[in-house]
Amino acid sequence: MTSTTLPVKPLTIGIVAGEVSGDALGADFMQKMNAIHPHIRWVGVGGTQMAAQGLDSVIQMSRLSVMGLVEVVKHLPDLLRAKKEILTAFDDAKIDVFVGIDAPDFNLRLGKVLKPKGVYSVQYVSPSVWAWRENRIHGIKAATDLVLCLFPFELDVYAKHEHPAVCVGHPLLAKLSADTRAQADKRAELINALPQFTDLTKLMTAKQVICLMAGSRTSEINAILPLLIDSAKLLANQQADCQFILPVVSQVHAQLVQAYCQTHAGELADSIHIVHNDGQFLYTSNLGLSQACMNISDVVLLASGTATLECLLLERPMVVVYKVSAMTYAIAKRLVKIPYVSLPNILSHQQIGQAIVPELIQADATAMAVSEQAQIILADTTKQTTKLHQTAKTLRADSHANPAQAVLDGFYKNKAVL
Repeated sequence: MTSTTLPVKPLTIGIVAGEVSGDALGADFMQKMNAIHPHIRWVGVGGTQMAAQGLDSVIQMSRLSVMGLVEVVKHLPDLLRAKKEILTAFDDAKIDVFVGIDAPDFNLRLGKVLKPKGVYSVQYVSPSVWAWRENRIHGIKAATDLVLCLFPFELDVYAKHEHPAVCVGHPLLAKLSADTRAQADKRAELINALPQFTDLTKLMTAKQVICLMAGSRTSEINAILPLLIDSAKLLANQQADCQFILPVVSQVHAQLVQAYCQTHAGELADSIHIVHNDGQFLYTSNLGLSQACMNISDVVLLASGTATLECLLLERPMVVVYKVSAMTYAIAKRLVKIPYVSLPNILSHQQIGQAIVPELIQADATAMAVSEQAQIILADTTKQTTKLHQTAKTLRADSHANPAQAVLDGFYKNKAVL
């Protein structure tokens, strides 16, 4: 069924995102869906970007932003209350479709309740069944009618288990690409967009700008920020005239990071520029704040996650770090069957069988190791950017489908069968 033949009967769609990257993905999906179907009521959980597309929020998204097995256990009572509140709101709204944006541990539990009630249930972002615990596919089949995959290699496991899945690509593919302008022009644009941070003018005369990204969750910041600050200290001693930029998602996180830097960064604190704009976009090119900070940098030191994909598409050199609690890591290490944690390396491994960016995981994620890898990259950034360009080019060639159209086609096909 094409968009030109869709009925105009109003639809009520429940949608749940649990973190900042999910908010961006959910907003992109909502925008595409609103462009196809003229009468949609949105209810669920999301952030500022989803609210701008018409979401009626049930609870604060921050209640779902919990990372790691051990960390989830600590927040379990509130997560269970949140689940009950969301399901009650969905029942009251009589939703036709449920779309879980990433956060599979939470959203698949919602789908498992909703699908038997006749709600067409979709998981947008496949759980990593291709990487670990493939037997989870049975729970996915019980909780969903359709899975929207971001990457082509994810389809194989769904074909193997005969479950509907479509590769829609990541929406960032359409938004981000390498910026070939001079670094001075890009830095001036960022400075002009953030006039409240007057000391950013130091970036214009810096020999090198290094971006530090500790993640979008408080738990990630607590785990990764000390490592990045210690790495920055070592780099500042080795690289003449460096400046560091550290984007965060909100003023609350900015205060948390600022307090840590004032206590632990010493003299380097004046060279670490903490910036935020509460999730608002900056430029006509639609770059977000963290993306703009990556874009002006000579190397990015960042936690593993969606930001590594952004860095890949912007073709900015990076060092990836990954640290969680010892128990979470010990459990994950026994279950994961792929050798990499970052999306650039996972994609490159699927394409050419090798990694393209350095990954420093758990005990290997030391300030000395991060600093050494960053210095290797700074000595010749083209070695990594060439590999990033080829990986991004191949990914773009393999990603096509419209996620909104895929959901509507599946929903009306399902209704016809019923």
